Amino acid sequence: MDDAKDTGEADGQASSGAPPVFRAAVEALRSSRLRPQIEVESTRAPQRLAPHAYALEATVVDGDQDLADGRLVLLHDPAGHDAWRGTFRLVTLVRAELEPEMAADPLLPEVCWTWLTGALQARGLTYGEPSGTVTRASSHYFGGLSERPSASQIEIRASWTPREGLGGVPDTAAHLASWADLLAQVAGLPPAGPGDAAVVTLPQRRGPQSR
Repeated sequence: MDDAKDTGEADGQASSGAPPVFRAAVEALRSSRLRPQIEVESTRAPQRLAPHAYALEATVVDGDQDLADGRLVLLHDPAGHDAWRGTFRLVTLVRAELEPEMAADPLLPEVCWTWLTGALQARGLTYGEPSGTVTRASSHYFGGLSERPSASQIEIRASWTPREGLGGVPDTAAHLASWADLLAQVAGLPPAGPGDAAVVTLPQRRGPQSR
């Protein structure tokens, strides 16, 4: 996904020639409600992965700190795709810095994967063909950088096929909400309360901030 970020239509927009089901799925993403700690903007969508694609990226913010970030791409192939077993596919990348104690947990990759599947199941979503990787990386600094403390990061790359609903359109808003739940959990935020949501209209650009 990193290599594909600079290809495709600017700002992740669905073209006017896209199928109605894809435009409807994109519109549901654009009008979704997310908790205010998650700042979202549309981004350039990849072209090589499917005939139609829409992408957005998000950052979990706490004051002047970025706790986690990620990207979500909606793919659509009207002819269907054997590997997807459907015409839509969601692809994600989620990253966060880790505390040393958590990074040392040997079960961390399995736990992070269950955060993804659990976020989808918690909202009652039906999906198929899930696949992905969980990568844990550590950085140690030497020489002129030796004063920096060691740092660890977790990275989740995953994809799944959302169930197509009425008219062949998947409930992309619910899948986005589940993805936001995953981002918040990776960032260490508590579960959202009933009033902890704000209207997000994409694209939404952050102004200059000290972080």
